[in-house]
Amino acid sequence: LAGGKRLRPILMEESFRLFGGNSAIVEPFMAALEMIHNYSLVHDDLPAMDNDEYRRGRKTTWNVYGEGMAVLAGDALLNKAFETAAEAFSMIGEAADIAARYAAVAKALQILANKAGIYGMIGGQTVDVELTGKAVPREKLDFIYRLKTGALLEASMMIGAVLAGATEDELKQVEMIASDIGLAFQIQDDLLDILGDSAVLGKPVCSDEENGKVTYVTVHGLEESKKDVAEISKRAVTRLDQLPYKNEFLDELILELVNRKK
Repeated sequence: LAGGKRLRPILMEESFRLFGGNSAIVEPFMAALEMIHNYSLVHDDLPAMDNDEYRRGRKTTWNVYGEGMAVLAGDALLNKAFETAAEAFSMIGEAADIAARYAAVAKALQILANKAGIYGMIGGQTVDVELTGKAVPREKLDFIYRLKTGALLEASMMIGAVLAGATEDELKQVEMIASDIGLAFQIQDDLLDILGDSAVLGKPVCSDEENGKVTYVTVHGLEESKKDVAEISKRAVTRLDQLPYKNEFLDELILELVNRKK
């Protein structure tokens, strides 16, 4: 109910459409991924993590209901996500290519679990927590961003593509596109933490600095970070245009990430 950009389900739906998908089978995965994203935010806000009291203009879950209930709420969202995603199996029906559709849903579940787990988002968050307050080498920062933010964005686009019948080569291309989007998105997030307006963002600014976190901006500086976020976003669009399919809205959405204010 607190809103949010719903960026991940939008990317999933538009990737599904990019490869010709036109059914409701993507919808359980759209909801599931948003649940996973939100559980990670509930846990991120905890005093043991980022210690944030506001998100999206409202008090955070732990700030209202206590730390124990916030941990349970995050756990519940994660479990509910896979329960919801599995509902896609019941939506397959009796199509002529029923075996292929079952395989696609199973592959989508595998991607969801992998990108949300220790080789994805959780892996990135683990290294992020481990290195808080310490000097972070460039390669470690890239690793954190690729997993912590990029992994769920990769899941979004890859699941949409898989459910629509994309080939393995097309899936690899989509993963690279989403990886670029994730990096650009996180750099812009770092910029907003310094340059943004807390009233617009709905959360405090300069929280990374207060928590002793090394970010892309602290390593590369403001101007280089602004330049990089624009170039990386354009690279993602260029790769997207190399696919044999077109989705102009998806192109515009990726570039919009560069100019977002929240």
